[in-house]
Amino acid sequence: STAPLVQRDYRFERVWFWGCIQGVRGAYYIAQGLGPDRAAPRSRLYSLNCLDWSLLTPATEEMLALAEEVKGRFQGDPSFEYSLAEINAEAAARLVQSGKEPVIKEETRLIATIEEIDRAVGIVPRGAFVKTPLGSVHENRHFEGLSLVEAKKLSSYFHFTEPANLKNKTLLEKADLDPSIDFLNSLEHDIPQGSWSIQLEKGGSVVVLRSLLWLGLTFYHVPMTKQFGYVYFGTGEKNLDLPFML
Repeated sequence: STAPLVQRDYRFERVWFWGCIQGVRGAYYIAQGLGPDRAAPRSRLYSLNCLDWSLLTPATEEMLALAEEVKGRFQGDPSFEYSLAEINAEAAARLVQSGKEPVIKEETRLIATIEEIDRAVGIVPRGAFVKTPLGSVHENRHFEGLSLVEAKKLSSYFHFTEPANLKNKTLLEKADLDPSIDFLNSLEHDIPQGSWSIQLEKGGSVVVLRSLLWLGLTFYHVPMTKQFGYVYFGTGEKNLDLPFML
């Protein structure tokens, strides 16, 4: 396992294997390092061979906007450069004006894609995390897993990102919300509707959610236990056909 090595080298509290983005000529293996405050930006690392790990710089909004322009498969080479002039002349011109080369390195696209996947489909069960009055987020020591009934509902799973705006809830609904755990958006409002498949597997002992927007993202939770997590194995491309498939 890579985790102990990475944990030791970078002094993380916990390291987990995030997944793999498969390129044409090679794959990127990705891990995330967590500190005590789970709401703080995560440290992300990648490896081409699962032995040598490199820390990725944090994603910026500019990176995300540029990476949106790039379509098609990853190459599997972090230093590969996509020419922006061919993709978006305006974006290329802006980079040239600010004294930068009109290219996107694949490593930048990798950083942006991991961030985008985490924002869009990185999820946790309701109650797994608590927010303190001071705003930091911690694992909820009292979380014992979702009940079987709750585990089958999309509303029991939250996006683990800063909620841009908690979707407007009626006063009646607000009555049973707990601000310390209901500080994230649930999947029931995801657009397009139907972008998640939810299934009970292994004789009903495991709940599995799969994203149809980011094919290759699988989340699991064992009801009545603290066990949950997600992993991504895919090409790093968003399923832009989803609205037409539903």
